Amino acid sequence: MLTNQDTIRFSRIDSGKFFRTLNKRVNEYFKDNNLAKTGNWKLHLKTIVMFSLFLAPYFLILSLNISQWWMLLLTIVMGAGMAGVGMNIMHDGNHGSYSSKKWINKFMGGTIYVLAGNVYNWQVQHNVLHHTYTNIHGHDEDLDAGRIIRFSEHAEWSRFHKFQHYYSVFLYGLLTFNWALTTDFKQTKRYLSRKLSYGKLPSPVKQWSIIAITKLIYISIWIVIPMLILSISWWKILIGFFVMHYTAGLILSIVFQLAHVVKETEMPLPDDTGSMKNTWAIHQLFTTVNFATKNKLVNWFTGGLNHQVEHHIFPNISHIHYSKIAEIVKQTAQECNLPYNEFKTTREAIIAHFSHLKAMGAKPAISS
Repeated sequence: MLTNQDTIRFSRIDSGKFFRTLNKRVNEYFKDNNLAKTGNWKLHLKTIVMFSLFLAPYFLILSLNISQWWMLLLTIVMGAGMAGVGMNIMHDGNHGSYSSKKWINKFMGGTIYVLAGNVYNWQVQHNVLHHTYTNIHGHDEDLDAGRIIRFSEHAEWSRFHKFQHYYSVFLYGLLTFNWALTTDFKQTKRYLSRKLSYGKLPSPVKQWSIIAITKLIYISIWIVIPMLILSISWWKILIGFFVMHYTAGLILSIVFQLAHVVKETEMPLPDDTGSMKNTWAIHQLFTTVNFATKNKLVNWFTGGLNHQVEHHIFPNISHIHYSKIAEIVKQTAQECNLPYNEFKTTREAIIAHFSHLKAMGAKPAISS
């Protein structure tokens, strides 16, 4: 699955047999309840709702004679729907957990193209780099925000980082906007050169062709067609496009940061031989945190991404089931004297994240 990144090795020593015990218990839960690990009618219904939130406002803007302020409001709704499609549908699809049928997973994973992303790039960055090397500086690209934000103590510090707990939230909204403009091109070049892949490595010609064609279609749908149909200035359409992306980017970025970039999660480095202290599964417990798991609205809208502990250990299980298996994971972790990090509320998690940014923005002490 992964090539040219095999410099890190996780420990194979699990004296408490944590993952073996946990995996057995979770499998028994699904067997005893006669459940499939993939999505069910709840996910199918949510798919309709999320796509409606995302696409219905688009067609309303194009077909109804409404004020420009209503148009702007609808672009915010589109952004929320865009994030919802990404967290609930695209995410499960690209993890192969939406359905037991591969073609359905591939189709649902491909919805990333209407979100301005690319399947190959996302699967390498997320499925391979993030899920394998969670919170390991220099390997988990989700910790890499360039030099502008310092997430880890292992990253280089600059004077302007002292203010990052103030300005970072304004940059978070640019996530999907950057997908549309530059990120996919940079990632494709980098991943192909390093021969990274999730599954079979695509041919460069095919991958670059997909990038070019999907970007042209995307720009046509979201910018060209509105310019041809709507009787408003072109720059107002671009503002609407930006607002949609900014809303989605802000939601997606914050949901991710709350799960990994807080004081309660570790950001360990391998030793000189490239070996990690813990097994892969135990590593996930130390580097991941849940939040607001009792909040039904947060559970529903974030696609279970507030259950990051369960998701990171069982990425092949649909998020529909995380609330049910959470108690099994928590109990097993406690029995093995391992951490199970969680914030009771989203507010608590947000405070923890920005407190962490403030701490990472302070000038590091000079070691003697």
